[in-house]
Amino acid sequence: MAFWKQFILSLIVIIAGFAAWVFFAPGAGDKMRDAGIPDSLVSMIVPKAPETADAGASVGAQGQRGQGQGQGQNRRSGGGRNSAILVATQAVVQGVVNDRLNAIGTGDAIRSVAVTPQATGTIREILIKSGDRVKAGQVLAKLDSEEQVIARGQADVAVKAAVEKSNLYHNIKSSVSRMDVFDSEIAEQGARLQLQAAELNLARRNITAPIDGIVGIVPVNIGDNVTTSTPIVTLDDRSEILVDFWVPERFSNTVEVGQPVEAMSVAKPGQVFSGVIEAVDNRIDAASRTLRLRARIDNSTDELRAGMSFSVSMKFPGDKYPAVDPQSVQWDSQGAFVWQVTDDKSHKVRVSIVQRNPDFVLVRADLKDGDKIVTQGLQRVREGGAVRVSADVAANGEVATQ
Repeated sequence: MAFWKQFILSLIVIIAGFAAWVFFAPGAGDKMRDAGIPDSLVSMIVPKAPETADAGASVGAQGQRGQGQGQGQNRRSGGGRNSAILVATQAVVQGVVNDRLNAIGTGDAIRSVAVTPQATGTIREILIKSGDRVKAGQVLAKLDSEEQVIARGQADVAVKAAVEKSNLYHNIKSSVSRMDVFDSEIAEQGARLQLQAAELNLARRNITAPIDGIVGIVPVNIGDNVTTSTPIVTLDDRSEILVDFWVPERFSNTVEVGQPVEAMSVAKPGQVFSGVIEAVDNRIDAASRTLRLRARIDNSTDELRAGMSFSVSMKFPGDKYPAVDPQSVQWDSQGAFVWQVTDDKSHKVRVSIVQRNPDFVLVRADLKDGDKIVTQGLQRVREGGAVRVSADVAANGEVATQ
């Protein structure tokens, strides 16, 4: 048999069964009214009782029917505590929209220096290795310095000669002119300056550490010819780590220097490092619409390295909203709503959902702390209907009935 024929046959059977129930089942009209069907529609469907010659029987039937209608109206109106709908409620509490910022950043040492020579030459000695901790001023490597040693010796001899000549002219001032004495003093000062220059050139043959730090991999070897642009080694002062990250434009008026941050390294999952915002950039990047921030994280235990990636998070004070149980939020053609219980009556309150959380839903609505919101037994709740609040909930999650 074709599907459409089966469908029409099933529909006919259903309609016939409903009609038989309406015409032959006693009290069908009351049950339809209890289900919420309007009286006008019920009166059109359910036939009127036939008239009989027995006035007493008619009066009795009318009385029974009137009593039944009165009881049905009583149930529909919620009259009497036993006819009220049994529900479970939960009080409204204040919830906060935690405006939390999450970003990815890259770490760098608080100070990092690529050490280069101050002169050109050949490396004769390397005094450090990778991983060494060095102090500022410590010699890291030495260049060939024979020429500089000779130049310093020559300058030293010139100084001694100039000093002797100047002393001699001062002792025989009566025999020489004042101009000769002045020239000898100038010559002595010039010789001393030449000695200082020679000593400086000799000192520059030593490559020293400009900061305290930890030595990286040394890329040069003894015998290499280097210039002032050749990197000898990289020093990192990683007692603190600087993490640069970018945040959306909407946070530009919220972030400020000194705010706390939390960072978690990919290399150490689950371990959170605390820090503060050290710097905020002065402009928004026009291409990405983001703002650059720099956080400073303590690394006194030396667990972190420059170049690590970090997941950075920040918390901000959020706006407060009424928080209700997720089960209490219902929907109809006009949107979301909840049932509020006031004076043992249920009332529909329209809500606008702000944020969904596992335990609560934050809403924008005319609700305050302590208001009772129906969470279970929602199927039979009606506007203005009588309800009874019960704290007993069945094991299957439904409201226990009596």
